Amino acid sequence: MSREAKPFRPKGEMQIAEVANGIIDPVLARRAGISTALLGSWDEIAGQEFADCSRPEKIAWPRRDASDDAGGYQAGTLTIACEGARALFLTHAQGELIARINAFFGFPAVRQIRIIQKPVSQSVKHRRPPKPLRGEEARRLEGMMEGIESEALKKAVTRLGTAVLQKKMR
Repeated sequence: MSREAKPFRPKGEMQIAEVANGIIDPVLARRAGISTALLGSWDEIAGQEFADCSRPEKIAWPRRDASDDAGGYQAGTLTIACEGARALFLTHAQGELIARINAFFGFPAVRQIRIIQKPVSQSVKHRRPPKPLRGEEARRLEGMMEGIESEALKKAVTRLGTAVLQKKMR
């Protein structure tokens, strides 16, 4: 008897985000032209000034004409929802925002931004920062950060490490 070989699947845990992104990404790509990666990284892309008052809605890609000699890829228009008067400030900063978005994608994905004014609901509630670590856990975290030169990266690792190590202590 011959047995068919089953594909190798590593044992272990899968993050729910991986499963959800695998399901949601194709739907978002088809309906809105965006990915969960863009939505998840929006706070870093938009920066502190616009992260809390804006969110990407969709990317409209230009239709290709069969007689178009240029062929190939054309950058799209990103629609961003923004609250109130801050939309005016976002309009003035759109050149920098386009550069950040294209850097995130790694290619010129967006050529222009369309801003619509509407409420932006924030589903994630901001929590208080965790209390600083003490004793052995604090020394352990400090040891992990040796060699990190970037202050921004150090702050991010400190926040993450503090949250993780505090949960282990509970």
